[in-house]
Amino acid sequence: MMENEVTVLIIEDDKYISNFICMSLKQEGYHYIKTDTGREAISLCYANNPDVIILDLGLPDMNGIQVIEHIRCHSDKPIIVVSARQEEGEKIKALDMGADDYVVKPFYMGELLARIRVAMRKSEKSASVEMTQTFQRDYLKIDFSKRLVYIDEKEVHLTPIEYKLLALLVTNRGKVLTHNQILSKIWGYGGGGDANSLRVFMATLRRKIEKDTTNPRFIITEVGVGYRFAEKD
Repeated sequence: MMENEVTVLIIEDDKYISNFICMSLKQEGYHYIKTDTGREAISLCYANNPDVIILDLGLPDMNGIQVIEHIRCHSDKPIIVVSARQEEGEKIKALDMGADDYVVKPFYMGELLARIRVAMRKSEKSASVEMTQTFQRDYLKIDFSKRLVYIDEKEVHLTPIEYKLLALLVTNRGKVLTHNQILSKIWGYGGGGDANSLRVFMATLRRKIEKDTTNPRFIITEVGVGYRFAEKD
């Protein structure tokens, strides 16, 4: 997708920051829609189906976490949170509710533009994985149609849970998945769960697909938050 075809929804009540983002996006050839309230943001999202959403958590009429929850009921488009809140709990909560990325204010516009490009690539890759039956990255190959995994063209036996974990990470590659998100997707529950069991399964999965578990190529730990499948170099 070309940048000039991308529409960005900006949800930000600080006029200076909002105008700064709008100006920068316009210079890069993006289309944008902006609002300073959560309720209007939800309506604009329904009406315009933007490609990327930039969201401030501190809105005047509702919490940004609630906005994420509403948007995720009907859209899986990338949401990048831009917030002055630096608490780890806030970041985890936003990611748990479905945000794709989190940028802390103050930020450089070049960084935010890079995050938008990454978000678009991840969105396109996730769609392409659903359309294809195989995934190849370096020495790792996954045949989704047969549920088989290969390392250097040799089949590797994974348990059902290990395969589900790998498939979940690959289809969301580049995106940080929190512990609760993974527990909910794999075991059908969240909000606490058995984080110790998850760590054990991740460790055994790494031993089977990583050539160097101390410097993993594929499964990256985001300390205190969760895991992500690495972007391609």
